[in-house]
Amino acid sequence: MKLTWKIWFLIIVLFFSVLSIFNLSALFQKGVLITSVDSNSSAFEQGLRQGQIIIGIDGKPIESLDDFSKAFHGKYSSELNESIKTIITTKQSEIILFSKDAPKITVSEIHKTNIKTGLDLSGGSRALVQAQDKELTSGEIDDLVAVTRNRFNVYGISDIKVLPVSDLSGNHFMLIEIAGATPKDLENLISEQGKFEAKIRNKSVFIGGKKDITSVCRNDATCAGIETCQDSGNGYFCNFRFSVYLSESAAGKHAEITKDLEIDKTNSEYLSEKLDLYLDDKLVDSLFISKDLKGRVTTQIQISGSGAGQTRDDAYNSAKQNMNKLQTILITGSLPYKLEIVKLDTISPLLGKDFSKSILYAGIVALLSVSIIIFIRYKKIRSSIFLLITSISEVIIILGVASFIKWDLDLLSIAGILATIGTGIDQQIIILDEAKQTKFLSIKERMKRAFTIVLGAYFTGLVSLIPLYWAGAGLLKGFAITTIIGITAGVLITRPAFADIVKRIEE
Repeated sequence: MKLTWKIWFLIIVLFFSVLSIFNLSALFQKGVLITSVDSNSSAFEQGLRQGQIIIGIDGKPIESLDDFSKAFHGKYSSELNESIKTIITTKQSEIILFSKDAPKITVSEIHKTNIKTGLDLSGGSRALVQAQDKELTSGEIDDLVAVTRNRFNVYGISDIKVLPVSDLSGNHFMLIEIAGATPKDLENLISEQGKFEAKIRNKSVFIGGKKDITSVCRNDATCAGIETCQDSGNGYFCNFRFSVYLSESAAGKHAEITKDLEIDKTNSEYLSEKLDLYLDDKLVDSLFISKDLKGRVTTQIQISGSGAGQTRDDAYNSAKQNMNKLQTILITGSLPYKLEIVKLDTISPLLGKDFSKSILYAGIVALLSVSIIIFIRYKKIRSSIFLLITSISEVIIILGVASFIKWDLDLLSIAGILATIGTGIDQQIIILDEAKQTKFLSIKERMKRAFTIVLGAYFTGLVSLIPLYWAGAGLLKGFAITTIIGITAGVLITRPAFADIVKRIEE
């Protein structure tokens, strides 16, 4: 069969779509991919980062997740009180860790394709959030997204997406998606405003955020850490302390308020009033103020707190978590509004995998069934084969475009692909039917008539899909975008090529 320029155009688009889908640099690469590293862990301090590839542990090659699990199996035991040496080899460097616990990292198989999957397939959590008792404008929701994204980044949570969305009524929301395992404190981070304020005599000295805080000591044992852990009788409690550096204006306000304070009569080393720390308007701690700071402009102060638990390790982890949370709020400041979660979903990755396999099998069966029906209807094996090939090429083009624009494919996107296949087959049948019509018209005129119907159906579908982009506060966006990509590629690329193929067959 002679190939027309439309058929060649389809072949070229398919070629570049395949290049876009597959990650050629990773096809023959071995190892495991680091997806996240706890920012407060020794692994992070030594240089392990998200996106690096681990190829060896303690001299043993790592080629799969099973190799990674075996490398740490039985190595760390709660009975051992000494640090264990671990050598992690990445493609860039070799890192040596000494720790009583396994490295706080999560890994996955190296992605052989550039296709990104959404929470429905990869698992994770999704929260739709709005401000309490206030309708936000688009500018206000953008500010909220920026502050929230900064807070999650500082807190060390990776694989997160924070987006502004709106519904057809003009209401604005914030959509938060976290792929992989769901962090247990996700709901608290979203629902709590995180307003930090330090007061003396109920007068505000400084608040969290860049206006009053220039720097917060973090991941530095010389100015931050857990100090003591003690048995309280009913469990354990641990104290933490870290340094905070104030701006000149905040330090001046501190000096102005303390200059009128007297020396404490019961303890002459401190002033008569304390520095009260409030988090979301709740008193969390009260710090003594040294008499040397009376009326003095100082930009460095010490923040302290504690954590409790049934065991020493529980108390230590609680204190560390509380310290990290307080540091994060001091760095990022409070959220500009009190928030409420409209919808919170947790998705298992196993559900997504099973559903994907079911959809794949169903799609293959459907395409084969349609091809058989086309063969029975038109008695032409070539028409059936090319209809099947054209439908598959549309799926490849959709996946290629999604990979190129880094669009996350979720279950609704898969539904959009299936809708595109159905629409495509319907329009290809129109082309085949027109090709079989009266011989008084030339094959060229019959194809023009078929394309008039196809274009009418395309614009009708396009107009109906555009509102879905905003419907449901953006949760139907995957279906809308994927279907629009599919039907547009069909009208511009695959339908013209299929029409030329049918012409050659008829001629």
